[in-house]
Amino acid sequence: MGYEYVPFKDKYVNEIVPAMMKEFNYKNVHQVPKIEKICINMGIGEGARNIDLIEQHAKELALVTGQKPVITRARKSISNFKIRKGMPIGLKVTLRGARMYNFLYKLIHLVLPKVRDFRGLDPNSFDGRGNYAFGLTEQLVFPELKPDEVKRIQGMDIIINTTAKTDVEAKRLLELFGFPFKRTQ
Repeated sequence: MGYEYVPFKDKYVNEIVPAMMKEFNYKNVHQVPKIEKICINMGIGEGARNIDLIEQHAKELALVTGQKPVITRARKSISNFKIRKGMPIGLKVTLRGARMYNFLYKLIHLVLPKVRDFRGLDPNSFDGRGNYAFGLTEQLVFPELKPDEVKRIQGMDIIINTTAKTDVEAKRLLELFGFPFKRTQ
């Protein structure tokens, strides 16, 4: 795999690292938190009964992320949901490197502005260890998908894993990347 030019990686190295070093008094460049990976999950409950649905959403997720998703399977049987062990129940993709930075750029500049009634991301969705999670209610906000070809609206969870030790550092890192957080009073 050759070198791919990633503008967001340059922004991280040239703008975010110096700003974070100054703000948090880091002694070394390697102490500055960075985004490690982005995980995208799609839970498809009806997928256990309809394998075509899983295949359709897998194609959509592959278009959106540029990477083939992994089919997640049920670990144990749950009779109330008519799920047996080993049935396909969702999809997941883990992005790293150039694909991660390209997805992040697209998410911040193209996707989130297209979300209906968007007032900002919840600043309280950090997990205490510097990771941030949020959900999208529909996949149609991604520019790669054509609304005519989408048969079923499906939401997804997006988890951004950082190397930050605290939520304050992680929030500041994401703010410098351009994440639109809600203003708190």
